[in-house]
Amino acid sequence: MTATATLPTFSPARSLALGIRRVPFELKMYFRAGDQVFFTFLFPTLIYSLFAAVFSDQELPGELTMATYYLPGMIAGAILLSGVQNLASDIAVEKSDGTLKRLGGSPLSPVSYFIGKLGQVVVTSVLQIGLLVGVAVLAFGAQLPTTAEAWGTIAWVYVLGIAACAFAGIALSAVPRSGKTATAVIIPIVLVLQFISGVYLQFSMLPSWLQTTSGLFPVRWMAQGLRSAFLPESWAAQEPTGSWDLWLVALNLGLWIIAALVLSRLTFRWIHKDR
Repeated sequence: MTATATLPTFSPARSLALGIRRVPFELKMYFRAGDQVFFTFLFPTLIYSLFAAVFSDQELPGELTMATYYLPGMIAGAILLSGVQNLASDIAVEKSDGTLKRLGGSPLSPVSYFIGKLGQVVVTSVLQIGLLVGVAVLAFGAQLPTTAEAWGTIAWVYVLGIAACAFAGIALSAVPRSGKTATAVIIPIVLVLQFISGVYLQFSMLPSWLQTTSGLFPVRWMAQGLRSAFLPESWAAQEPTGSWDLWLVALNLGLWIIAALVLSRLTFRWIHKDR
């Protein structure tokens, strides 16, 4: 008669505590990877600086500078990079190099693992946005919102957006067949989504069919919600419906959170050591 070893089970409080303790480890591993820091952490600020410098002489209606106009879209792009590209690549690599298998043989639960990952995403995205906004204001004179309502909008768009992108990143991590191909699969997807969602191009310049297509993905709604906070009210006329439609922003991001959470639950597999 043989005995089968079982991993200890932890209470929700214990899983939460282990997950929080894992956040500093995840942050250390994140900042040790130079290519990851460049393509997810520094990339939005570098691209924003390039656009703001190149188009600094262009005049926009309502005394709006290009530095201010590009900022909300770039923040939306930064959230996308932190949530989708960061997590999808990271988890795909850990699945390929055996990290998940080793963790599957340890007392760490999947809940604790993802709390650590999500904590890292929140911390790095806040730092990333802080760097981007700091450069925008100090180097290019971008104007920040001046009302509590606008800052409130920025806050809830960020919370819904980072949740939607993080869960989408977990689900997308199942697509690459190996860690070596993760960036080749994920980066093109992220770049295309940014181009069709008003991050790099003025959204009203895009063909109507591309505007409609971008509405299927969260970055378009994050960018629209953030534009409502940063841009003058008159710029709402440039949106497809002539309004900011913040209720649609909240609805679509909420639906993406639910859909991405279900997809991530269906596609992620905790690899136990005996498999």
